[in-house]
Amino acid sequence: MLVCTSCRIENPPGKRFCGDCGAPLASACPTCGATNPPGKRFCGDCGTVLAAPPGAASREMAHVPSPFPVAERRLVSVLFADLVGFTTLAEGRDAEDTRELLSRYFDLARDVIGRYGGTVEKFIGDAVMAVWGAPIAHEDDAERAVRAGLDLVGAVRTLGPGIDARAGVLTGEAAVTIGATDQGMVAGDIVNTASRLQSIAAPGTVLVGEATERAAARAIAFEPAGEHVLKGKTLPVVAWRALRVIAQIGGRNRSDTLEAPFVGRDDELRLIKDLFHATTR
Repeated sequence: MLVCTSCRIENPPGKRFCGDCGAPLASACPTCGATNPPGKRFCGDCGTVLAAPPGAASREMAHVPSPFPVAERRLVSVLFADLVGFTTLAEGRDAEDTRELLSRYFDLARDVIGRYGGTVEKFIGDAVMAVWGAPIAHEDDAERAVRAGLDLVGAVRTLGPGIDARAGVLTGEAAVTIGATDQGMVAGDIVNTASRLQSIAAPGTVLVGEATERAAARAIAFEPAGEHVLKGKTLPVVAWRALRVIAQIGGRNRSDTLEAPFVGRDDELRLIKDLFHATTR
């Protein structure tokens, strides 16, 4: 017999609701047979999903994230960055020193990218790929990606003398797979083009595409970098070189007059930034 937990009346086996008060009765797990209290969605013994009263499953499970990857099209900003001349640099180093350098570089990249809300997609050798706009989107994703690129190429110089980085940022539509494991989250022409754009950037610089420049121009100063024929691309790609940050997020507190660059104090400025972000953490 099943005893109703609401009115304590005994009910025949197999019944789902109390015959006296209508309250849900304990349910038996269809897999292991264990009895579970009313309202439970999963068996306490084996984890099997339990049957729910009519309508309850749709109401409750609507708020449970899908365990399966979800593919969709999104506007994203993709950043590629790598160490300039890493092959030559590694040739003259001990293997342990090279591994230690890469570890510091990867940790630095994760910190900078995470600081601006980006997601590290993957590391390929000495290159890093990061994404903004997936899985979480912000209205200023392009600006965040460029800010991260500028910070990263500046911070890499602290890893040692003669060590430099370059970066490329592109903004556009891509196929995004949310919840993907053991595969890339973002796919599309934008990924390949961002990698090609990064490969032609000069050491210590960040090149961006036209859409990125338009989206971030309120807060970051750019200069034209010309048109470039990239490998695998039929038409030339217009590039812009990111110079420096000139305003707060979204262009707030930007001066209407020409702003002089901050010259000769790169190390001090980087130290202030690091201390500020460490304090906020």
